Amino acid sequence: MSETATAAATKWVIDPTHSEVQFKIKHLVISTVTGSFKSFQGSIHTEGDTFENANVEFTLDVDSIDTNQEQRDGHLKSEEFFDAAQFPQIKFESTSFIKESDDTYQLHGRLTMKDVTKPVTLVAEFGGSAVDFYGNHKAGFEVSGKINRKEFGLTWGAVTETGSIVLGDDVKLIANVQLIKQA
Repeated sequence: MSETATAAATKWVIDPTHSEVQFKIKHLVISTVTGSFKSFQGSIHTEGDTFENANVEFTLDVDSIDTNQEQRDGHLKSEEFFDAAQFPQIKFESTSFIKESDDTYQLHGRLTMKDVTKPVTLVAEFGGSAVDFYGNHKAGFEVSGKINRKEFGLTWGAVTETGSIVLGDDVKLIANVQLIKQA
């Protein structure tokens, strides 16, 4: 009789009511505009009780972009930016999830926007785990990183009459996610 020990596979899904996905970008080089995506879904598959070497899949709906300014949101959904009609989703798929310390992981993966896929590296800080009032086992992460928007085909740009750049190239990404362990 073989005593081969295999870790049980566990699936976690993002709890959208306790999660948020944001981005920050420089405007006129003097201030930062913050936006968010209101509709997203994702899952993490782990082996055993730890998140090390987990597989992460994440998708967000471009049409759910919200920068607190309707006209700007419309411009971002247009062909000049995300082209939500033709490319309705942004996708991330991990290639590795490496534990660096007790609560910090390096999350490497492929990010796809506007049909352009590039490798990205993100930092995932583990916030801990708990059981909620309903008996659901939950875990939290804050994920952050930076990308260059132009590498993903988001090349729109303009210069003011005085020579100021309207929009920066670097975009900071921040996601605070609460995961629910699936039975």
